[in-house]
Amino acid sequence: MTVAAPAASPTPVEAPAARLVLAIETSCDDTSVAVLERGAVVRSHLIATQDVHRLYGGVVPELASRAHLELLPPLVTRALEEAGVGARDLTAVAVTRGPGLVGSLVVGVAFAKAYALGLGVPVVGVNHIEAHLHAGTLEHGDSPVPAVALVVSGGHTELVVVRGPGDYRWLGSTLDDAAGEAYDKVAKLLGLGFPGGPAIDRLARDGRAHAFDLPRPMLDRPGFDFSFSGLKTAVLHALAGRPAPYPADVVADMAASFQAAVVDTLTAKTLRALDHTGARALNMGGGVACNRALRERLAGECAARGVAFRVPSPRLCADNAAMIGLVGAWMLDRGLASDDALDAVASLEESGLLPAG
Repeated sequence: MTVAAPAASPTPVEAPAARLVLAIETSCDDTSVAVLERGAVVRSHLIATQDVHRLYGGVVPELASRAHLELLPPLVTRALEEAGVGARDLTAVAVTRGPGLVGSLVVGVAFAKAYALGLGVPVVGVNHIEAHLHAGTLEHGDSPVPAVALVVSGGHTELVVVRGPGDYRWLGSTLDDAAGEAYDKVAKLLGLGFPGGPAIDRLARDGRAHAFDLPRPMLDRPGFDFSFSGLKTAVLHALAGRPAPYPADVVADMAASFQAAVVDTLTAKTLRALDHTGARALNMGGGVACNRALRERLAGECAARGVAFRVPSPRLCADNAAMIGLVGAWMLDRGLASDDALDAVASLEESGLLPAG
């Protein structure tokens, strides 16, 4: 290891300006803590990755929860030390309340509530997906609006119109597997281990993108929704009859062909959203936003359209506390803080973030 009911919506309270915020992220298998000053100035930022899950080919929720329990106290102590502040200097605590693995979220929320209570400062629950929408702000400054945001991760593939902090319109989501989930499943078929995204991205450089004829799901349909389970099944059928383990050239060719199908699909739907909305910027976040091919493709397409392409460095694409602190500080500055009813919510639908229209 390296270093249930939905909660009530945040309500207006008398809270000090978010000057020095401790942020905590435990939505899945990464434990992250950050200290932010005045919202967007990162004083310290730590991420501990739980390597034990590689042994099981995926995240084991119970192991993730136990690891968060062990890691949070020392990470908070170290984050404060690296920020050069004491606990009593903090003015608020921000924590991921969902969506994610409910056991992992409960650990973070309970710790944050207790820590804030002990200090006598407000606590605010932050939506994990909302934080991904704005992660690029930490490195690129405020986004032009309206913007289209593409969130691509192991659990989510979302297209959202961002009109400002807290002002969103959902365009489309995956109807089944998320893009990152498809990467992990295909990597397992190819014997590449977990997590699968980095391995496929690396091997794709040496493979032939047209070696296997794979579908581009739902591109023949209007709208902005995604589907990746059929693509995974197409990979399985294409490999049928070949004995495993597969030769290195077959693995590289399939990695390249699969990645090309995913990138083509994500790019086509995203460009459709940009054209539909007339957005001035494309914001991208989530673990799959680290993918080299996807970043290069969207950067080129945005440049050709005169659209600002805003994707953070890989550290801020993955699950991280800095983006939680950023959105939490915005909420606190608007007088929005959580009360004793703050609890973890597992799904995006439960979170209250999805707008009506």
